[in-house]
Amino acid sequence: MLGNRNKANQVVPAETTSLIANGTQIRGDVTFNGRLHVDGSVEGALHGEGDNAVLTLSNSARIKGQITAPHVVINGEVEGDVTATQRLELAAGARVEGNVYYKVMEMSAGAQINGKIVHRGDAPKQLAAPEETDEFALSGAAHT
Repeated sequence: MLGNRNKANQVVPAETTSLIANGTQIRGDVTFNGRLHVDGSVEGALHGEGDNAVLTLSNSARIKGQITAPHVVINGEVEGDVTATQRLELAAGARVEGNVYYKVMEMSAGAQINGKIVHRGDAPKQLAAPEETDEFALSGAAHT
């Protein structure tokens, strides 16, 4: 089934998954929506668009270029910076030669990063300014 039907009988597309198979070599940038699973090699940037984009690199994947996606799972080799705007998972076979930028990160024993590890959380929240008060009233002098 290519999609699900909602109450208005409209077809809603199912989550898409694309595969770059083992033995496949791509030279050039790749932009994707949905899920992208890489078993082969890519020489170029990988960019996931949308809040639900998920990039998964298997243990046979080899990437030479920058990676940017909301959710990134790595078990292969990456030569370049990795930016996970939501979640980064590094499996035991992950080898990253470059800087890693993340919001939430899970790293298994055996994973390797040769570069900076930078947390990029939400912007600090600003507290509201205190309301102006009458200092005279606060001092208790008003109750004489």
